[in-house]
Amino acid sequence: MQQKNLYLYCNIALILTALISGLSFVAQKLGMHYVGPFTFNTLRCFIGVLSLLPVMYIFKKFAAEHTKSYNSKILLRGGILAGIVIFFAFSINQYCMIYADAGKAGFITSLYIIFVPIIAIFLKQRLQTNVKISIIVALAGLYLLCAKEVMSFAMWDIGLLISAFFFALHIITVSYYSKRADAVKLAAVQFFVAGVLSLPFMLLIEHPTMESIIAGRKPILFIGIIVTGVAYTLQNYGHKATKAVLATLILSTEAIFAVLGGVVILGETLTIKEISGCIIMLAAIIISQIPNSRNLTTKENIK
Repeated sequence: MQQKNLYLYCNIALILTALISGLSFVAQKLGMHYVGPFTFNTLRCFIGVLSLLPVMYIFKKFAAEHTKSYNSKILLRGGILAGIVIFFAFSINQYCMIYADAGKAGFITSLYIIFVPIIAIFLKQRLQTNVKISIIVALAGLYLLCAKEVMSFAMWDIGLLISAFFFALHIITVSYYSKRADAVKLAAVQFFVAGVLSLPFMLLIEHPTMESIIAGRKPILFIGIIVTGVAYTLQNYGHKATKAVLATLILSTEAIFAVLGGVVILGETLTIKEISGCIIMLAAIIISQIPNSRNLTTKENIK
């Protein structure tokens, strides 16, 4: 029963991650009006770390007897590796989104849904038939939801594809280490590393001013605290009992929440094609979940 509850909680955490990530798109675009991509990423990472400090204190103070003991060396190793990978993912993606069409950028970035199972196969993880079908169905839904025009490729699109590969690597990395390290501490270490790596590029290339940072404080704080601090911690927790490939399918619903956020917040309208894409993606998640719900916390997890 506890195993089944853990699986449920982890799936809920991944859905909340997708919800927050999907709604963050507007804030990201607004933040880029004030600062460059490396400045934006440096600030979001360090603010994310600061936002996690009180959470770690609360857990240590009030939940010490219920907290599992983890190896600090594994935590440090996982945090550094995840931080390096997410630094490349954030940097390439944020820079390319300055030039790439938003709809096409959303679709190409979401192609991590393909890279994760490919990497998983190389790591000798067997994919269930229903999961393979779900990936194909989800890709069709993603295309209907995100592709606004004929999919011709430019240099920036190739960069977005590379960033999607790094996001996939990050999912695989977190899937492995989240089962062996505290989720909150793992998130804090990875974003501290990503922030440190982004800092030299911010200072040498972009030369941000305090005025520009203050002017963009609202989207920067939202991305730093809610998206970086909260969502990625939820993602780390979600991976504890959910296979990387299935977690990827759940996380890909961020495209649905991005579109719905545009409707609710910005007053945008949904086309029949976009509504169809949402329905197809939801169908993909259902297909992936029902048959194998008993086996998702067994040996087939990446070890």
